[in-house]
Amino acid sequence: MFKARYLLSAALAPAVLLFFYIRKKDKIEPEPMKLLLQLAGLGALSIVPAVIIELIGGVVLSLVLSESSPIYQFLDCFLVIAVAEEGCKFACLFLRTWWSKEFNYTYDAVVYAVSVSLGFAALENILYVFEGGFGVALLRALTSIPGHTIFAIYMGYHYGIAKKAACAHKTPLMIAGFAISMILPILIHGFYDFCLSVNSWLFIIIFFMFEIVITVLAFLTLNRLSREDAPVTPYTYV
Repeated sequence: MFKARYLLSAALAPAVLLFFYIRKKDKIEPEPMKLLLQLAGLGALSIVPAVIIELIGGVVLSLVLSESSPIYQFLDCFLVIAVAEEGCKFACLFLRTWWSKEFNYTYDAVVYAVSVSLGFAALENILYVFEGGFGVALLRALTSIPGHTIFAIYMGYHYGIAKKAACAHKTPLMIAGFAISMILPILIHGFYDFCLSVNSWLFIIIFFMFEIVITVLAFLTLNRLSREDAPVTPYTYV
C-alpha cells in the first residue's frame, strides 16, 4: 500500500505540476477549475477509444507488413498511434469547449488542450508506472509527459486561431486553424514515437535533440501566447 501511494504520486506529479504552471499563465480571466477537471477527465477517458483504434490499426497494418519492418513502425507511429491519440484528444477538446461561453480568450484554448492532454497522459502514466516502477516514472517525467504537453500547446494555439476566425466569420482561416491544430500535434507525436521505436542510438540522440528544441520552442510560444492573450471576439471585454 505504501509503495502504491508513492508510485501513484510519482505518476501524477509531473502532469499536475505542468497543469498548474500552464493554468497560472492564464492571467486575464482564469478558467473555472470545474471545467478544466472535466476536460482532464475526458482526456483520461479518451484512452479507451484511442487504444481500440490503435489495436485495429495495428492488426490492419500487420496484414500487409511485417511488424519488424521500419515501414510498419513508421506507419504505426504516425498513422495509427499519433492519429488515434491526438484525434481522440481533439474530439474531447472540441465537443466540450467549442460552444462554451467560457471560451472567450485565445489563451483559453491552450489551457483547454493541455487539460485534456495531461488527463490522457496522467492515466497513461499511472498504467506504465505501476507496471515498470520508479525508473519508468522518472523516464516518462522527462519524455512522455512533456511530450503530451507540447502536443497540446500547439493544438491549443491553432485551435484558438480557429475560434477567433470563426467569431470573425473567416471560414477559410477557421478551417486552416482546425487542420493545423490536428495535423501538427500528430506529426510531432509520430516523430516522438518513431524515434523511440527504432532500435538505434542515432535515433535516440535525434529524439533527445528534437525534444530539447521543440520544448524550448513550445514554452517560448506559450509565454508569448500568455502575454498576447486577447478576446476571441471584439465584443468581449476585460
